[in-house]
Amino acid sequence: MSFQTLPQGNQKGDRPWWLVAFVVLAVLVGLVIVFSDLYTQVFNTVAKGIWVTVFVTLTGFLLATTLGLMIALLGMADSMVLRQIARFYVEVVRGVPILVLLFYVAFVGAPGFVALYNLIVSPLTAAGYLEPMVVRDVSLMWRAIIALMIGYSAFIAEIFRAGIQSIDKGQIEAAKALGLSRSQRFRLVVFPQAIRVIFPPLSNDFVAMVKDSSLVSVLGVADITQMGKVYASGSFRFFETYSIVAYVYLVLTIGLSLMLRGFEKRMRARAERS
Repeated sequence: MSFQTLPQGNQKGDRPWWLVAFVVLAVLVGLVIVFSDLYTQVFNTVAKGIWVTVFVTLTGFLLATTLGLMIALLGMADSMVLRQIARFYVEVVRGVPILVLLFYVAFVGAPGFVALYNLIVSPLTAAGYLEPMVVRDVSLMWRAIIALMIGYSAFIAEIFRAGIQSIDKGQIEAAKALGLSRSQRFRLVVFPQAIRVIFPPLSNDFVAMVKDSSLVSVLGVADITQMGKVYASGSFRFFETYSIVAYVYLVLTIGLSLMLRGFEKRMRARAERS
C-alpha cells in the first residue's frame, strides 16, 4: 500500500511555486492534447476508464471505511477474544501486498464463495427452483473492489483506533456521569472530536486508493490503466499513451489532495472558533 502525502502548509514566506509549476505543466499538456490528433485520440481512449476508476475508488473506500471502523471498535471491545480477533485481522491483512490480495480474492475467494453458495442452495437447485452459480457470474470489478476494501480496511482501522484513543478519558468519564449510553458517548462526544485527528490520514488513504485502483487492470477491469494498456499494445505508442495515463492520474490525485486539504483547513478553523 502506498501513501499520497497531502500538500503541506507552506513555511513562513514560502509560496506554492510547486503548484504553479504543476498548473503550467498541466496546461501545456492540455494544449498538446487539444492540438495533436494523436494525443487527442489517446486521451479519448484513456478517459473512457475514468468513471470506472472513480466508481472503484469511491465504492471500495466507503466499504473499507465502514469495515475499518467496525474492526477498530472490535479492537477496543471489553472482550479479550474480540480484541485478539481484530488484532489478528489487522496484522494479517497489512502483511499481504494489495496485488497479492487482489489475486487471492479474484481467483481463490470468488470460486470459494461460489462453491459455498451452491452448497447452501443445492436443495433448491436440485428441485429446479434455482440455477447453480458459476464463477464468471461474480464480476471482476466487484472482486477488485472487495480486495481493495479488505486491504485498506486494516490500515483504516488503525487510523480510527488512534483517533478514538486520542480523546481524553476525562471527557468520556464526564459523559458517563451525565448518563449517556456507550453509543451516545461515541456519537456525541468521542467521534466529533476524533474526526479532526482521523481526517488527514484518512484523506491520504483515499488519495492512495485512487492510485492503487490501477491494480484492478491486472484483472482486465476497464479503468484508466487498462484502457491505456489496450491502446498502447495495439498502437505501440507507449510513450504517448503512458504519458497521458500519468497526466490523468496526476490531475486526479493532486486536485483531490488540494480539495481535501482545503476542507481540512476549514474544519480546523471551525473547531478553533467553537
